[in-house]
Amino acid sequence: CATPMATTCNLSKFEGADFSDPQLYRSTLGALHYLSFTRPDIAYSVHRVSKFMHQPKEPHWQAVKRILRYLKHTISFGLYFSNQTDQALHSFSDADWAGDSDDRRSESAYCIFHEKNLISWSCKQQQTVARSSTESEYKSLSNAVAELQWIQSVLHDLHISLPQCPTLWCDNIGATYLSSNPVFHARTKHIEIDFHYVRDQVLQKKLQVLFITSKNQLADLLTKALNAPRFTMLRANLQLQELPFRLRGDIGASDAETQVTEEDKCQNSSNR
Repeated sequence: CATPMATTCNLSKFEGADFSDPQLYRSTLGALHYLSFTRPDIAYSVHRVSKFMHQPKEPHWQAVKRILRYLKHTISFGLYFSNQTDQALHSFSDADWAGDSDDRRSESAYCIFHEKNLISWSCKQQQTVARSSTESEYKSLSNAVAELQWIQSVLHDLHISLPQCPTLWCDNIGATYLSSNPVFHARTKHIEIDFHYVRDQVLQKKLQVLFITSKNQLADLLTKALNAPRFTMLRANLQLQELPFRLRGDIGASDAETQVTEEDKCQNSSNR
């Protein structure tokens, strides 16, 4: 499989026959969730199928098997980290408005780079239903700002100074405008806390929120299933690529026997 989830995949907790082995489903998802800590390309897919762990159905299990087939195809892929002289922080924030067909809650996602190196990412469902795409995007902005603050505090403890305030890229003009607009409209008062939290950071020049086109929005990979060409492009931009090394060691049978023999000698000498 070229992607971990098909664009036509529309999973629901109300459709399909019950899966015969829920324990297998949960244990497989636990392993996939652990793997997603180092594989952002499967983060959204794993997050999506994790919603049905309490009562998995056959379509959900088929989606899990597609993720496994994708991983088999990309088993040598991993995040590439390069040594950069520039210490700038920049982040991409995105949301999929009303993306869940069961409850119409939106998906929030962000990815944060230390120069070209991806150091943090997240995709999760918003706790409340957003009444507009601007609202869902702004909630996602707030999550990204909180993570940026934490990363800045860690860098400060490590005595790493940033040349400029972090940049947060958003592909929603309304959310970008709200982050710097001093007028708080009545129709956005239900997101007042998120609004003041982000805007305070902008006013204190601790970050800047800028607009980016949807085509260049890297966090798009973390909010929805994509077609193969776009998925491959965004995966490469996240610096997730095939790495030129083997995951297994080079210790052969003879080396292992030699090691055991040496350990026996040391144990015998200590007994004496």
